[in-house]
Amino acid sequence: MDLRVRKLKNIELNRLSIAAFKNQNQNKMILVLDDIRSLNNVGSLFRTCDCLGIGRIYLCGITGKPPHRDIYKTSLGAENSIEWEYYHDIEALLHALKNQNYHIIGLEQTDSSINICNFATVAKPIALIVGNEVEGVSDKALSLCDTILEIPQFGTKHSFNVAVSAGIALWELVSRQGSNPLT
Repeated sequence: MDLRVRKLKNIELNRLSIAAFKNQNQNKMILVLDDIRSLNNVGSLFRTCDCLGIGRIYLCGITGKPPHRDIYKTSLGAENSIEWEYYHDIEALLHALKNQNYHIIGLEQTDSSINICNFATVAKPIALIVGNEVEGVSDKALSLCDTILEIPQFGTKHSFNVAVSAGIALWELVSRQGSNPLT
């Protein structure tokens, strides 16, 4: 490694302002949080969506909502750039998204889930659902999914942290669909 490597300063990263992000964001992918109990995970998911150009999150059930200091601690202000809406009833939200022609994808380990590496992209906009840290995506949400994806794992644990798994899946889906709103 060349010891003369220099980390870029924030000003050199040429990041968008919040207004420019909202105006330029053309990504049709959305994230649905199904009963996420940790406010730190919620904040992390806001930040991940901002980084990937995903402009909308739906918070469902017991999922915490901004403003909250524990969300801010991990979002670092991304709750201001990402549009969000709260739905108490995830079934009502998913029916509404289906009526708007979204392809509903659950991220869960099931007997019929597809390895995310083998998922063929779809022409429709995608709504990705991630679930509770203990229970996963709810059965009522799974019953409304068009596809259920699973991330391959090779260790002794049964699952990734919800924020980590969402980050992996969102990156994979965005990169496969060429959904980068800035290109």
